[in-house]
Amino acid sequence: MDTVTRPYHHGDLAAALVDAAEEELTEKGIEGFSLRGVAKRAGVSHAAPAHHFVDMQGLLTAVATRGFERFVRRQADFRRRADSDARSQLVASGLGYVVFAMESPALFRLMFGSNRTNFKNADLARSAGKAYDDLVHHVAKLRMEGHSQHELHGSTRDVDLMRHVAAIWAVAHGLADLLVAGRLDSIGTLSAKLKREAIAEVLRRVI
Repeated sequence: MDTVTRPYHHGDLAAALVDAAEEELTEKGIEGFSLRGVAKRAGVSHAAPAHHFVDMQGLLTAVATRGFERFVRRQADFRRRADSDARSQLVASGLGYVVFAMESPALFRLMFGSNRTNFKNADLARSAGKAYDDLVHHVAKLRMEGHSQHELHGSTRDVDLMRHVAAIWAVAHGLADLLVAGRLDSIGTLSAKLKREAIAEVLRRVI
């Protein structure tokens, strides 16, 4: 596919470069990503991306930051359509997690499987931290249902909670990774509606 060049005229150049970078990433993957390709898409000089983001890592960090913000919103979209009980809300979050990965596989891999970003960057740390905090919050709500604070109180409570978080995260992420890689034909070959139903059913079996 030929790269589309859009001459840049005015507005927020940094945001335009992030837009172009996400398009470059989506089309060429992390392996084929280049600042020159981003500049061409944005219709600016080859030096413009480095001027605004210093280097490729800086630009990809900005793309990942935006990705985590969208990731959080996507999960919230699914929760709004789900029942209000804690288990349904957590299943909806997991479904949003997997659907996001299938909708934006290159971005998903950048966010979760690449060393090309800088997680010490404050903006990226904040947006990724929000995604993780949401997971912890909804797992904690699930654990609270049907139990009193007294029943959950104890020296191992936080350890148990974080192990529960790790287990649910591992299942959702593993499911997303398998589907993005095309390794789960029993689900991946279904229609969009049936695929989402199957993903939700898998999540319900482990949550």
